[in-house]
Amino acid sequence: MNLVDIHSHLNHEAYQKDLELVLQRAKQAGLKAILVSGTNTASNKQVLELAKKDPLLKVSLGIHPIDALGLSEGETGIPKQYGPIDLEEEFEFIEKHRKEIVAIGEVGLDFHWDKEHHDEQKEVFRKIIRFAVKIKKPLIVHAWEAEIECLDILEKEAGNNVPVIMHCFGGRKALITRAKELGYYFSLPPAIVKNSTYKTIAQKVDLKQLLTETDAPWQSPISGERNEPSQVLEAVKKIAEIKKISIEEAAEQIWKNYQSIFSK
Repeated sequence: MNLVDIHSHLNHEAYQKDLELVLQRAKQAGLKAILVSGTNTASNKQVLELAKKDPLLKVSLGIHPIDALGLSEGETGIPKQYGPIDLEEEFEFIEKHRKEIVAIGEVGLDFHWDKEHHDEQKEVFRKIIRFAVKIKKPLIVHAWEAEIECLDILEKEAGNNVPVIMHCFGGRKALITRAKELGYYFSLPPAIVKNSTYKTIAQKVDLKQLLTETDAPWQSPISGERNEPSQVLEAVKKIAEIKKISIEEAAEQIWKNYQSIFSK
C-alpha cells in the first residue's frame, strides 16, 4: 500500500530526539512520500536541509500568513519569525531551490490569530499566488477562519493555472462545495476520526480530489498526543469507511492524486 503525507512539520522540536524512529515507523506503515513544510525564512532553510536526510522526505517551502507580517504566535516549536518577511527576497530564495521542492506551502490567510491585519494578509497572499503560478508549483493553503476570503482570492488569482490544496479546511458545507467545484483538492489529517468537518469533506468530495496529511505534530487522532506520518493510515481508514470502499482502494487513489499533482 502506498501512503502519502502531503503536509508535516518534522522540523518541529518534538522530533529532535527520535526523527529516525519516526521515519522508520512511517516506512513500516507504507509511507512513500512525506512533505515537510516551511513557514518562514528560517524554517524554509531548515526543511531543505532536513530533506537531505532521507529520500522519503520532499519539500514544500512556505510563507505562513502570520510569519509573513512578523506577527508572532508565541513559541510553536518551529523556528520563529522575527519581523516581517521580505517577500521578494524569499521568492528569490524559493526560485533558486525550485528544483528541490514540490510545492509552495504553507501559505494562505489566518484570521484566527490575527484580528487586525486582514488587508495586509490578503495582499501578501495575492503576491504568493502569483509567484506560485509563475514558477508552476502547487499551492498548499492554510485558511483558518478565513475560508471565504481565501477562496475569493484563489479563484481570481490562481484560476486553473496551478493545483490548489486546501490543508485542514474548516469551512462550512457551502464552502466545501465551492472549493470542490473550483477543482481544488482537500488534504485530510488523522484527526478526521474525531472532526465532523473533515468527515463532511470526505463525504462530499470525490476521492479523486482527496489527499492525506498529518500536519504533524498537530492534528493527531488522539487528543493530546504527538502526531507523526505513520498515523496518516488512520485518515485513509476513515476515508475508506466513509466512502464504503477498501482501505487499499482509498490509498491507491490518494497516491495517484499525489503523483498527478506533485510529480511533474
